[in-house]
Amino acid sequence: MGTVEIRELECFLVLAEELHFGRTGERLYVSQSRVSQLIRSLEQRIGARLVDRTSRRVRLTRLGEDFLTALRPAYTALRDTVDNARAAASGLSGPLRIGFQGVVGYGFMDVIGEFEDRFPESATRIAELPLSDPFGPLHRDEVDIAVVLLPVAEPALVLGPVFSRQPQYLAVSRRHPFADRTGLDAEDLATAPLVGIAAPAPDYWREAQAPTRTPSGTPIPQGPEVSTLQEGLSLVAANRGVMLLCHPTTEHHQRRDVAYVSVTGLPDSALGLVWRGGRETAWVRAFADAVADALD
Repeated sequence: MGTVEIRELECFLVLAEELHFGRTGERLYVSQSRVSQLIRSLEQRIGARLVDRTSRRVRLTRLGEDFLTALRPAYTALRDTVDNARAAASGLSGPLRIGFQGVVGYGFMDVIGEFEDRFPESATRIAELPLSDPFGPLHRDEVDIAVVLLPVAEPALVLGPVFSRQPQYLAVSRRHPFADRTGLDAEDLATAPLVGIAAPAPDYWREAQAPTRTPSGTPIPQGPEVSTLQEGLSLVAANRGVMLLCHPTTEHHQRRDVAYVSVTGLPDSALGLVWRGGRETAWVRAFADAVADALD
């Protein structure tokens, strides 16, 4: 049979998911012809076809399906063994400190659980980041990696996987005229003071979370600045301003005195995984890979 190449097995596993040679090549950063070559080589080693390919579709043969079923757990076990050995060789000790901003949901906690199962020696610690200081804990080495609202333009930080793209909502008091609206346009922001984010968050980031102008350039009245989400919601409830929030945050902070109204015309909010460029440990890389795989 000859020696089976790991790259051939990886190629087969990706092709079994994509059922498309072009997309498989994109995921593996190789050409479509290279994908075909790897699959043919694997089939020659096995002695039978694993994939049926026509001009219209790609599908696994019966043998290919059986091979996939047996290969997946074996490949996962092999990858975990290599990852654990790499982590041990790096001499790492102690937990992976994960900071998060806003609501950790939409499968993220599942990723943390799966990561701990895969790397039991890398027990994680989770800490909430201040709304007004999203990057400070990273710069001060208080956390190893962080989930923050975009944008990220810090020269010393690395932006990894981006996920949880969600429409933006406006938090308003139940007494506010917007409370009974089914939706708003971004230009409507020019009619109400917008709660802002206090320093030390950088100016560009504060502008993204609480813009000073509508998309057409109309000034937006500036409301009070806050350091925490709870401060902002309390001011909203008191009808002292309105506040832009991502959809997951609105779902996890339901209040009788605050209404959430969808806003069109603004970029979606998104979360990004961020770490310091000089502190990219094996744990950080492994966790970033886990997030990319699970939340893509």
